Amino acid sequence: MTQKQQPIGSGFTAASTADEVLKGIDLSGRNVIVTGGHRGIGLETTRALSKAGASVTVAVRNPDGAASALAGIERAEAGRLDLLDPVSIDAFVARYLDSGRPLHILVNNAGIMAGPLVRDARGYESQFATNHLGHFQLTLGLLPALRAARGARVVNVTSGGHRLSDIRWDDPHFTSGYDDMGMLGYGQSKTANVLFAVELDRRWAEDGIRGYAVHPGIVFGTNLGPHLAEGEERTPWLSDDELRAMGLIDASGRPVNDPDRELKTPQQGASTSVFAATSPLLAGIGGVYLKDNDISPLDTPRPIDFGTEQDVPSDVVPHAVDPDSARRLWELSERLLKL
Repeated sequence: MTQKQQPIGSGFTAASTADEVLKGIDLSGRNVIVTGGHRGIGLETTRALSKAGASVTVAVRNPDGAASALAGIERAEAGRLDLLDPVSIDAFVARYLDSGRPLHILVNNAGIMAGPLVRDARGYESQFATNHLGHFQLTLGLLPALRAARGARVVNVTSGGHRLSDIRWDDPHFTSGYDDMGMLGYGQSKTANVLFAVELDRRWAEDGIRGYAVHPGIVFGTNLGPHLAEGEERTPWLSDDELRAMGLIDASGRPVNDPDRELKTPQQGASTSVFAATSPLLAGIGGVYLKDNDISPLDTPRPIDFGTEQDVPSDVVPHAVDPDSARRLWELSERLLKL
């Protein structure tokens, strides 16, 4: 598995945009689902895939609220999905399967980040439940539609934050040990996103379904303030002074655009998602972690201090691509969801 984590020389860079990655790719007749596809990199992913000809279903908690964001995007529709509610997930899956449409691309993009400890109705820690378990249940439910596509890709939007924590096998829901900022919970959920892609690819590649995990970079929502943006919800876990000290915002509070330091626009941040979803360069390759529109090299773990570091590492580390851990997480997830 670790040997897969070798850059392939895609020709794209950290500054490449989603439109640049999709140039010359025709997605006419392809069906796509993007969770949280109405904000930030999710919205840009929706827009770019639609522009290339795809029909996109945007899965959101509030479809009516998403309508204005999707206005003017061709072949885009919103469907209700609450990743913390198993009943909502099953209902979304049933509606999609009843439509009879194959599913060519699933982008598990939505997510929550950091903040105080919150539990769902099952008692599960909310970041793990939303970012991983909700998408796990959704993806497994959509398997018939993915198979019907006769060649499909599942893209999990993860983060370099996976480096913060392996899976807490004995206590994934933090009966103890939850830090004030919630970053260990976030790190665990992002590790889970990668491991899920690894094991999905192993199990489903023979059905023509490939799995990828994508680090988008640090993307700021243009109307959401200076918070690290990733999916539906963002938590302001760093102050403006801390963000300035890290070089993430300028003196006026505007986001800094510096792709070489992973500070990206939504168009740049969405590029690796659409690269994973569509690039012919990945034909025959799956179960890998991508960043900057290429496969990430395998890195050595080291401690990270988000409050002071200006260049936070984001290459993948071994615990997130370990095949034994990937199988173990899949089995744990099935037990937690009683599948």
